[in-house]
Amino acid sequence: MNPRVLSFHYTLKNNRGETLDSSDGNEPMTFLEGSQQIIPGLEKVLVLMNIGDKRKIEVQAQDAYGNYDDGLKVSVAKTKLPNPEKVKVGDQFQAQDPAGGFTVFTVIGVADQDVELDGNHPLAGQDLVFDVEITQVREATKDEMSHGHAHGAGGHHH
Repeated sequence: MNPRVLSFHYTLKNNRGETLDSSDGNEPMTFLEGSQQIIPGLEKVLVLMNIGDKRKIEVQAQDAYGNYDDGLKVSVAKTKLPNPEKVKVGDQFQAQDPAGGFTVFTVIGVADQDVELDGNHPLAGQDLVFDVEITQVREATKDEMSHGHAHGAGGHHH
């Protein structure tokens, strides 16, 4: 059986009930099963659902964006960053890690000479709650399977 492409509307909340994101008023999110396009704790439930199904899905931090890792916080000299005189809390920078991948770092502190960066995802360490509704389910095309992701309406969109 070929993987499927699923589309769904969602509202994402933290465990305090605060809305963090929503597809309300936008196109539904679409993903290819097994392609690691969405967090694992959400995907493992969505793939069991069908068109029209609605569900509240609680995802633990380790199955979402991971547990918070203090080891991903680093201090660097301002001069190592682009436009050091304009660096402010909330800015983000991408850096290559030793394994050849990339990590996004968020500025969490600025001092005279140094900047404190956090490589954790902004939602790391948080349990999440999704209210979802499946809007479409279809078999993946050969192109989608070979590319490893779902394509938009009408074909290939990168």
